[in-house]
Amino acid sequence: MIILGLDPGSITSGFGAIRLVGSKIEYIDSGILKFKSSTHFLEKITQIHKGFIKISDIYRPNEVALESLIYVKNISALAKLSQARGAIISSFYHNSATKFFEYSPNLVKSSVAGHGHADKESIGKMVRLTLGVDLNFKSHDESDALAIAICHAINRKNSIITTKKPCLLGKTLKNRVKNIRR
Repeated sequence: MIILGLDPGSITSGFGAIRLVGSKIEYIDSGILKFKSSTHFLEKITQIHKGFIKISDIYRPNEVALESLIYVKNISALAKLSQARGAIISSFYHNSATKFFEYSPNLVKSSVAGHGHADKESIGKMVRLTLGVDLNFKSHDESDALAIAICHAINRKNSIITTKKPCLLGKTLKNRVKNIRR
């Protein structure tokens, strides 16, 4: 089974591919996609989408794991991150075998480093130790993406498969409607 961890961003997005064989985690590849900050945002969304279609075609993941959105003070930054995330998720839609999962930042950190408030350097170090490879990460986005993939490998039996359709990531639509009415 191939798991792809993604750390979405509108300027830099990380990806990390691992293979899960039984309970053994094997490193496949990782990297970042970098987008020019000077590019008009709507053009950048197209570039993000096309870049991740290539990633999808190269690795053909069975499951894709993302970090859930976190609270940010800047609404504009949150909106851009949400749009970039949507473009990334939709780029895997043509591969109908792909299932999506999402994890909170604290669960990713505690699954990989042992506590939910680990710093970026600790995460990178534990990713290297877990995978048994000496990697020089291009950015924290790359190590974070691998951490998300590892978190999914560890927690996947406890996760609810959300859906193949990007619009229903997270809770099911029925649960979202219940939460809105409360």
